Amino acid sequence: MASTRAQEVAEILWELKRADKIATYSKVAERAGFSAGSNGRTVLTAMKTVRRDWPHLQWWRAVSDDGVVEKGSEHASKLTESGFELEDGKGDTVVVKDLDEQLMNWDEETVAAEAGDEKSAE
Repeated sequence: MASTRAQEVAEILWELKRADKIATYSKVAERAGFSAGSNGRTVLTAMKTVRRDWPHLQWWRAVSDDGVVEKGSEHASKLTESGFELEDGKGDTVVVKDLDEQLMNWDEETVAAEAGDEKSAE
């Protein structure tokens, strides 16, 4: 049985897929209503459950807060396959290029949704 946190993370990953965006561990946790934990550990734990219980969800859309991913990892491959550019980082890492431009901005989405709701109410 999946945890409540994993279910919340799964819903957020679905939002990210629909928007073709990525999000940092901290933003995923904030949106899900819990703390990301040290180095995103709580989110990573929830994502392990997501990968097991909902393998069709794009778990790789959640990245560390600094956009760093292990070079040659499945995470890096999935990001690249989906059109996100990566550039060399320190050591055996790569970084999501133009991270800020790739991140989901729920504030803009909320404003747009509310504007749509107001128009449909007229």
